[in-house]
Amino acid sequence: MPKEARPRPKLEGVASAERVLTVLTAFQRGDDALELTELARRTELVKSTIMRLCISLEKFGLIERLDDGRYRLGVEAARIGSVYQQSFALEERVVPVLERLAAESLETASFYIRRGNQRLCLFRADSPYPLRMNVRPGDMRPMDQSAIAQVLATFGDRSARQAAPELPLYTSGITDPHVASLAMPVFGAGGRLIGALALSGPSSRLTAEQADTLAPRLREAAERLSAELGAQV
Repeated sequence: MPKEARPRPKLEGVASAERVLTVLTAFQRGDDALELTELARRTELVKSTIMRLCISLEKFGLIERLDDGRYRLGVEAARIGSVYQQSFALEERVVPVLERLAAESLETASFYIRRGNQRLCLFRADSPYPLRMNVRPGDMRPMDQSAIAQVLATFGDRSARQAAPELPLYTSGITDPHVASLAMPVFGAGGRLIGALALSGPSSRLTAEQADTLAPRLREAAERLSAELGAQV
């Protein structure tokens, strides 16, 4: 039985906390690191105030100060983002899709998200074949030129989507000379990239010809999952 909604208490926020959050939310998709001048422009706060607020944010790992004086989001911001993704039952949506793909394609199906200059395997369903990838959920891989990494890099930056490659994207022998992968982006509400849906297997089995055969199935699964997560497809 759903819990009865409680009325919000009639309280005011804390001004100092609001200033901290103003700095934190000044960072936008596509930003790498920001100059103090740019933070001041976006927040309309004076530089000395921003510097003091950033000291507090650094203590909690939410912001990092680089050697050249610029600021960027810290690893704790990534962790909170991961918690948010899981909070709306991402696993319940993604894992059944992976299990269906693995059963139908006979290859390993996985779901990756980006973490800085690496990609994280969030969920996975194994191929029934004994010869398969050894990546497990929670493992990190480089943001190289593999199909999965290219999808995360290209579609994570909205400004680059107009030059997006033909999908699904197939590569072989990039991260591992014996492994091939086929990948599609998965989007959520507002067209925000959620992650990459992929099929991976030995390059001797997941050839370019076999990838062409599996491409429609992977494309359909990614589009259906995107629709379930709130994207307009």
